[in-house]
Amino acid sequence: MTKTVLVLCTHNACRSQLAQALLEHDLAPAVRAISAGTQPASEVPAEVFAALRLAGLPAEWLVPKSLDTVLEVPVDLVVTVCDDAKESCPLFPYPAPRLHLSFPDPMGQPLARFLEVRDEIRARLVPAVRQALGL
Repeated sequence: MTKTVLVLCTHNACRSQLAQALLEHDLAPAVRAISAGTQPASEVPAEVFAALRLAGLPAEWLVPKSLDTVLEVPVDLVVTVCDDAKESCPLFPYPAPRLHLSFPDPMGQPLARFLEVRDEIRARLVPAVRQALGL
């Protein structure tokens, strides 16, 4: 059975988008990842798409989404990837375990920083999600 993981960040522009794409790829077919933001940005920065393409991952489908659009989606795990999202994460209409791992925000920095954050998410978050879900 596929597990659904919700990745939350404040703007749903960088870290949560990278995490969503990495989880979808690295833990497929066992995991379906979705992401959202407590205050979503208007777009995903070009550097996120570049960082994912350089890792051989598709990314064209990534767009910022509001937390409101996913509140009713049943999930098996809620992951926060920034401290602000952890603090403002609402109560969900269903019980869901939570996992928090904070990553630096690469917004406005060179592509090299996005690559570092991508690799850190892959090294820390993917195994933590695998363990939290018992995969």
